[in-house]
Amino acid sequence: MTADQPGSTRGADSAEEADVVVLGMGPGGEYAAGCLAEAGLSVVGVEARLLGGECPYWGCVPSKMMIRAADLLAEGRRIPGMAGAATVSPDWRPVARRIRDEATDNWDDKVAVDRFTGKGGRFVRGRGRLTAPGEITVDTAGGRRVIRARRAILINTGTAPAIPPVDGLAGTPYWTNREAIETEKVPGSLIVLGGGSIGAELSQMFARFGARLTVVEAAERLIPMDEPEASALLAEIFGREGITVKVGTAAAGVRYDGHGFALTLAGGETLTADRLLVATGRKTGLAELGVAAVGIDPRARVIDVDDRMRVVLPGGDPAGHGAGPDGGAGLWAIGDVTGKGAFTHVSMYQADIAMRDILGLGGPSADYHALPRVTFTDPEIGVVGLTEAQAAAQGIAVRTGFTDVPSTTRGFIHKAGNDGFIKLIEDRGRGVLVGATSVGPWGGEVLGALAVAVHGRMDTERLAQMIFAYPTFHRGIEAALQDLRSNQR
Repeated sequence: MTADQPGSTRGADSAEEADVVVLGMGPGGEYAAGCLAEAGLSVVGVEARLLGGECPYWGCVPSKMMIRAADLLAEGRRIPGMAGAATVSPDWRPVARRIRDEATDNWDDKVAVDRFTGKGGRFVRGRGRLTAPGEITVDTAGGRRVIRARRAILINTGTAPAIPPVDGLAGTPYWTNREAIETEKVPGSLIVLGGGSIGAELSQMFARFGARLTVVEAAERLIPMDEPEASALLAEIFGREGITVKVGTAAAGVRYDGHGFALTLAGGETLTADRLLVATGRKTGLAELGVAAVGIDPRARVIDVDDRMRVVLPGGDPAGHGAGPDGGAGLWAIGDVTGKGAFTHVSMYQADIAMRDILGLGGPSADYHALPRVTFTDPEIGVVGLTEAQAAAQGIAVRTGFTDVPSTTRGFIHKAGNDGFIKLIEDRGRGVLVGATSVGPWGGEVLGALAVAVHGRMDTERLAQMIFAYPTFHRGIEAALQDLRSNQR
């Protein structure tokens, strides 16, 4: 089968049928749709933008290419005093070229479409919405198309940038992460509205390429979902790198004069910059998705799902329940739209569960107690499971262990750029790890060992008996465990 091209001769409201319709072809949707097609089902994938979604074109892949380049600049600047002398001259052109050529094919998804259709799927490009149980209506360049699912509809529509209602912002050429990724030029100055993971990553990256940076965060600290120690360290590092950080203050107004932006804060201070990047979160847009047609409140923030990714309707009944030709199409949802974590790895994890459930294959159900995430600043900030505050909020008697990376042997050896720490969160009553944070030069990689421990609900006494290779960054886990065992609070 092939992708349906714009200009199709199908009637405006003619109905088509398929076993499965996947609405939204982000990483999880693409994976599930391909697997279901290879299993012999008739599958239609619907996507308004590019097949593959945010991650390969405006998210994880190109942004990490940008961050990799910025980290190389930082490493070059660390040579004096360690290995001789170095002069570093940033050049954005090879970065923009790599993003165009290697990551996004100049924002062309032909390879991804061919990959999906090569598995037997049919691709429809257009904005789809639920219009009845088991039915999707798609507005395409060639007209309106109605597609009915015999077996299942799988929703994977992801999220879009959430733009705050700041006076004067609408209608200005502000950036979201998408414009930031696509830029051919580093601005001379940039205000980043939002100090969460996306805002923090892009701020440090652009600053290292020479932009004058100011980060504005309404919460009392940067990366407010993470441990306060991580927030404090990141703020300290940003200060060292010349990034101005303003926390605990909201934007009150925006002006754009055709050349630059003026952002007025709630306290009256006005900041100016060539560009304004809005990174204040993401939204699901359920109303536009037409969820009311299947009984979901369009005002809801996310779509509620059970541990098999079946959409749970008001009243608690799952809409997807092994449905087929006799019982009508079931309804599943995966990815950001479920509110279980706005990460590619969550979408892929959920896609496998949903795909198996649609095929009736059984297998493990969803479990998020060891959900990992990484903010790719320098140092990297890796988190798995619960933070100390989250554990306490759940009524868990908490004991913590902590070590600074510079105090470890590998941190001492590394020296320049060795900022970081490891923090362990133990459920004191059970003696098992329920969370951990790994901050450091390769904090996201060190997190792997901690994620295994949290996932396996590993006894901390048993973990402390493990042999940690010397001298490695992950050996800092041993030091944090020693602190945990000596901490009787």
